[in-house]
Amino acid sequence: MEYTIDSIGSIKICQPKEGYRFSVDALILANFVNLKRLTKAVDIGAGTGIIGIILAKKYIESKIVMIEIQPEIAELAKKSIKLNNLDNRIEIICMDAKNFSASGFDLVVSNPPFRSPGTGKMSPKEEKALARHELSLSIKDIAKISQNLLKHRGRLCLIHLPERLIEIVRIMSKHNLEIKRVRFIHSKINTEAKMVLIEAVKGGRVSLKVDPPLFIYNEDGSYTDEMKKIYEI
Repeated sequence: MEYTIDSIGSIKICQPKEGYRFSVDALILANFVNLKRLTKAVDIGAGTGIIGIILAKKYIESKIVMIEIQPEIAELAKKSIKLNNLDNRIEIICMDAKNFSASGFDLVVSNPPFRSPGTGKMSPKEEKALARHELSLSIKDIAKISQNLLKHRGRLCLIHLPERLIEIVRIMSKHNLEIKRVRFIHSKINTEAKMVLIEAVKGGRVSLKVDPPLFIYNEDGSYTDEMKKIYEI
C-alpha cells in the first residue's frame, strides 16, 4: 500500500495515499478524554493509530492496545508507533475487536463507523466502507466489547452522530454503561450539531453532564481558538 507520512504537532502518522485518512473527529475525541490518570486503554478500530498515539503522549504512564481489523491499515499503525518511539507502550493487534479477550481497562475509546448499513452512500473502497458503515463494528458491538473490557467505573469515550444519540443511550444502558457526559460539536455558531462526544461509565449512577458546545470554525472560516489548541499536540 502506498502511504504518506504526515505530521500533526509533534506526531507523525503513516496514512494510505488513497483511501481512509483520519479526520478532525479523531483529534477532537482524543482531546475529549479527561481522566486524571490512565494506566490501561484500548482503542477499538484504531485505524492508523492517531488516537492511541495522542493518548500515549498525553498520559506518559499509560499502556495502549490498538485493535484494527484491516491488515494493511494495522501495518501503517505499526509504522506510526515506531516513528513516534512508542513501541514500548503501544501494542497494535490486527483482529476483529469482537474476538479480543481481556479485562481491567481504565478506558475504551472508539471513533466508530457512523452509518447503519443501507443508509448514506457506501464507499466502493473497502477501508472507507468499513470505517464509515457498520459492516464489521456496530454500536451494540462496541457496548458489548466495552462491558467486557472495562473495569468497574472504567470509561468508554466515543464520537458519533447526534441523530443516533437516543439509540446509543438505550444500547449502553443494556450493557451496564451509563452515559455521564456529552458534548455537541458544531461547524460554526448557529449551526446544528454535526457530531456528539459521549462518555459512559461502567456501573455508573444515573446522572448526565452536558459540556459547553465545541465550535470548529469562526464565521470567517478560520479555526476557533479551542480547535487551534486541539491541533497543538
